[in-house]
Amino acid sequence: MSNVLRVDNVVKAYGENIALKGVSFGIPAGAFVALLGPNGAGKTTLFQLLTGLFAADSGTIEVDDFDIATNPVAVLARLGVVFQQATLDLDMSVRANLRFHASLHGIGGAKRKQRINEELERAGLLQDADRLCRELSGGNRRKVELARALLAGPKLLLMDEATVGLDPASRQTLVSEVRSLCREKGTAVLWATHLVDEADGADSVIVLHKGEILQHDTPDAVIATTAEPTLSAAFTAMTS
Repeated sequence: MSNVLRVDNVVKAYGENIALKGVSFGIPAGAFVALLGPNGAGKTTLFQLLTGLFAADSGTIEVDDFDIATNPVAVLARLGVVFQQATLDLDMSVRANLRFHASLHGIGGAKRKQRINEELERAGLLQDADRLCRELSGGNRRKVELARALLAGPKLLLMDEATVGLDPASRQTLVSEVRSLCREKGTAVLWATHLVDEADGADSVIVLHKGEILQHDTPDAVIATTAEPTLSAAFTAMTS
């Protein structure tokens, strides 16, 4: 199966600090890949490069065969992103937030209304469409952000520490919904987190530490590498 995301030998430095040291990996369509790393591992830098906020010093990043360095518009059109920091306008309604984002992607008219209703219904939030975002719980705000990220039908969904601040039940609900997207829509997902339980059911796990990928394999294979009993124990052993 061809990879929707291809990262090849990517290097990024800030002065003398090398944040990413020749990082390479791929994610096929429909795969849920967990990016595990402690604080300072390079997860944020990687996401900044994947979303075009910064450029890599060397190496290539391709999404759906488009190189972000030479064709950033095509790459960004194929991305959906949920950031760690909330980015909704809390004084706008749920529907207004989604309408604005759809317009940025050139989606208008009847198609925009249809896509918004589809994603809100999938998220179980259609009845909240006209509520102000500030009136929603933290978990439901995250669902709105996910719905927004999916409006344009992205090939690749980037989830950057998206469960920060959520209670355990809301965290599990969000993880389950995104995994369902992989199965139902064939969306490739890169889920960055430092919470190991969110990676337990991933198709594969990337362990990133001090700017380097220590291992990219199934959760069971990562566990077997360290001879630890759980993924959490294996992750701790690898990054201590």
